[in-house]
Amino acid sequence: MSRHAGPPRAGAAPAVPEPTFAERARTLAHLGRTGTLATLARRPAGHPFASLMPYALDPAGCPLWLISAMAVHTQNLEADPRASLLIAQPGLGPEADPLAAGRLTLLGEARRLPAAEAAAARAAYLARHDTARHWVDLDDFAFWRLEVRDAYFVGGFAAMGWVAADEYRAARPDPLADAAAGIVEHVNRDHAAALVACARHFAGEPAEEARMVAVDRLGFKLRFRGGRRRASVRIAFPREVTTAADARAALIELLREARA
Repeated sequence: MSRHAGPPRAGAAPAVPEPTFAERARTLAHLGRTGTLATLARRPAGHPFASLMPYALDPAGCPLWLISAMAVHTQNLEADPRASLLIAQPGLGPEADPLAAGRLTLLGEARRLPAAEAAAARAAYLARHDTARHWVDLDDFAFWRLEVRDAYFVGGFAAMGWVAADEYRAARPDPLADAAAGIVEHVNRDHAAALVACARHFAGEPAEEARMVAVDRLGFKLRFRGGRRRASVRIAFPREVTTAADARAALIELLREARA
């Protein structure tokens, strides 16, 4: 596309409801385990310096890092706390297009946590990175937090934008976040024909093949093929769902309607 997606045209049909960019950003941060940390190098001075960085999250969605005083990125942060963390959508298959997947850049300033906050950070970090218990208590390691000042979310082609820090912190991960991969795998394996019917019935697309590629509390996204055309479409649930069981019931309802 030649430009980013703009607002809907006047008089256009209402868009299928979906989570806000802030909610999608918090969901992606929740699902991720490792990001790419960018700091400002001391050598050569001022150059971007990228590091692989496992992380956890505090209750406001700010990344927590367990880093050694000997690491170059730690020394960079001690000299200049400005940093960003890039989080890419996890679990992509070898044939997936990474530019069509989600990614999130969190920008802010990194600070070493005071002793009073270290215990909570330790629990949150070890819940995600159990192997870190082998070095978490070494003297040269400490917990740091990125105080998020801004965020930029990309949800795939033509879905991108800045997210204000207060909106990001106030949002919550989608309630289906941890179950979504299992739902997608099950529906694609056992209900492939029904997904084609959904694309035809609810989106009016002459689909010949269709696969679910994402699901959230408000609906799901299908990628389909019709002749030589390949495209994606979003389909709304009949109601908001909050559990895997709710999602299953809503999907069965839609699939039955599409088949009928």
